[in-house]
Amino acid sequence: MPQTTRSLAAAVVAGLLLTTMAVVPAAAAPGSPHTRPAVPDRTSRTEARRVDSVPTPKLDWYACYGYAECATVALPLDYDKPKGATTEVALLRVKARDQQARIGSLFLNPGGPGGSGTDIALAAPSFLGDDVLDRFDIVGVDPRGVAASTNVRCFPSVKEQTRAYAGLNVAFPWTKAEEQAYLKSAKAVGQACSTTGRPLTSAMSTAEVARDMDVLRRAVGDRKLSYLGFSYGTALGQYYANMFPDRVRAVAVDGVLNPAAWVGQGKARDQLQESRLRSSDAAYRALREILARCAGAGPQACPLAAAGDPVASYDLVAKRLRQKPVVIDDPDAGPFTVSYADFVAASLSALYSPYGWEPIVDSTALLLTLTDPQSASPARLAGARAALGRIAAQAREQRRFDFPYDNGLETMGVDCTDAYHPGKLADWPALSAQEDKRAPYFGRPWSWITALCARDAWTVRDADAWTGPFDRRTAAPVLVVGNHWDPATSYQGAVTSAQLLPNSRLLSSDSWGHTAYGTSACVTGAIDAYLLRGALPAEGTVCVGDVQPFVGAPEPAGRAASDKNALAAAGLPARGAPKRLPPVAAPLPLAGSLTVR
Repeated sequence: MPQTTRSLAAAVVAGLLLTTMAVVPAAAAPGSPHTRPAVPDRTSRTEARRVDSVPTPKLDWYACYGYAECATVALPLDYDKPKGATTEVALLRVKARDQQARIGSLFLNPGGPGGSGTDIALAAPSFLGDDVLDRFDIVGVDPRGVAASTNVRCFPSVKEQTRAYAGLNVAFPWTKAEEQAYLKSAKAVGQACSTTGRPLTSAMSTAEVARDMDVLRRAVGDRKLSYLGFSYGTALGQYYANMFPDRVRAVAVDGVLNPAAWVGQGKARDQLQESRLRSSDAAYRALREILARCAGAGPQACPLAAAGDPVASYDLVAKRLRQKPVVIDDPDAGPFTVSYADFVAASLSALYSPYGWEPIVDSTALLLTLTDPQSASPARLAGARAALGRIAAQAREQRRFDFPYDNGLETMGVDCTDAYHPGKLADWPALSAQEDKRAPYFGRPWSWITALCARDAWTVRDADAWTGPFDRRTAAPVLVVGNHWDPATSYQGAVTSAQLLPNSRLLSSDSWGHTAYGTSACVTGAIDAYLLRGALPAEGTVCVGDVQPFVGAPEPAGRAASDKNALAAAGLPARGAPKRLPPVAAPLPLAGSLTVR
């Protein structure tokens, strides 16, 4: 397949397209550098007092996972009380391969909320450019409450957690009965996290993680922060840039959430967060474009086109599944059900990959047959059942079991603590239906993710959460990367974030999947050059992804593994080894494929 990593030749070519931070445009557009006097805003006295009063921690690194080093550190639970209660935060680093030419540390975050920074740091040699790996210690921090850090835990036992979660065992609720069960469980989780989950749930906002990161920046010996964040990690990067604007060396954010829309301000406080972020609009746009390109490619490249208009075929499958799920008794996979919600969630999950068109058109073609068995031959029906049986078998392998305690959903409480959400949980069915009218199929799943954040369910707040401003001028420009066909973080989110930040540069990518790093030498090289040298891509640069729907059939690279044991077993990749995509963290309810019951 075309390499998504930056070769030496590609680096030279891409370097010719880059300008540096020293170039000051005569008349800069909103979102480009130098639209205000070139004096950075300063960290406020309040924030400086909070973090600077904490003594620089001494990190007692120890060897871990074969090629990394790990450490834990106790940080203030409340930065207004630096000598009070603490919470343990875990770090992992992969040291720069060329320590003599080392620039400093590059902090990574994979998104979520709830994604593991230590996981993505261990995976970094599988996806970051070799020049970056040569010259940076790669550092991942598990945000407070998450993964190897002290865990947020909203229930006293797995038994009570499992009972409370019972109504959440759907991709998203569709029937009235599912909605009522989901509301009941969301209420139970929100209330548990607001009581049993304290005090950590009242002290794990994004602002607290940004404060932790500033203290840890000092701990690794860096005068200013170098950071690369994906998905929700772009919110963390922008929070840091606005809270500590004079402490920024380089902040690159890829797959961008507009932080003002994330939080919700003014009248928007009573809206669903999805009404502000518009992830469902982005997903619907990407889906429609794939189906339109399928029609243009024709049956030879896209077999779904043989059945007629692919858009109409997808709509027909969805209509049939809304009326009646498909139940298949497969001799190998056993009985399983595919519901309307399963079909939509599987499509959304597929859109996270640059190769997402393949499972979307394949599953649509299979279900077009299985939802109308009278129109197909026995052989064709058997083939469709067998194909879905293989999907079911894969889903079974990914199923979660009851032990040990899994707090993945509870870490989504970062969102509940950061942002404003509607006051009444009972309003979610009507509000999510409204979103579905604007952005068919995806309005509901993106809306229901935040149901536990309703203000009459999740009542705990962080008194020191940051709600803005998000327009501070940073000491160095921020690189904002937006992907035209991202199904989770709308391209428009990158545009508006760049417009908010007066000292920033927008890099656009006409690529597929969630986030852009690794999808072409153009975008990967531009981000690498910025991190290494502070070089910015020329204003208006639009990269084009190597992978485009129905054009050729490259072997998918997939995303880098995030399982630490698997990464340790594979060992440290050699310089020049083929690269994969970053292991970004999807919101938990959307992380699966077809549900197996």
